[in-house]
Amino acid sequence: MTKELVFITVIGKDQKGIIANISNAVFKHNINIEDLNQKIMGGYFVMTMLADTTDSPITISQLKEELAQIEDRLGLKIQVQHENIFKAMHRV
Repeated sequence: MTKELVFITVIGKDQKGIIANISNAVFKHNINIEDLNQKIMGGYFVMTMLADTTDSPITISQLKEELAQIEDRLGLKIQVQHENIFKAMHRV
């Protein structure tokens, strides 16, 4: 079975609860976190997450809408992109 992978990137001023908010949002929609990398750079929080949406009942657009609420509430910049975008950009 092929996985439906999305990249979630988060950038913003470091504060408590960023990872908790994002991970809870994906968990409640049965989205599995495959990989996560986060770092604090000069007071800014930077995170990349690879998540499998195969078993999720929501669409990527719906996920983007939900994460946009977190983005607004916490003053972050959150992007969600399907893995196919990256594959297409690097096709020879």
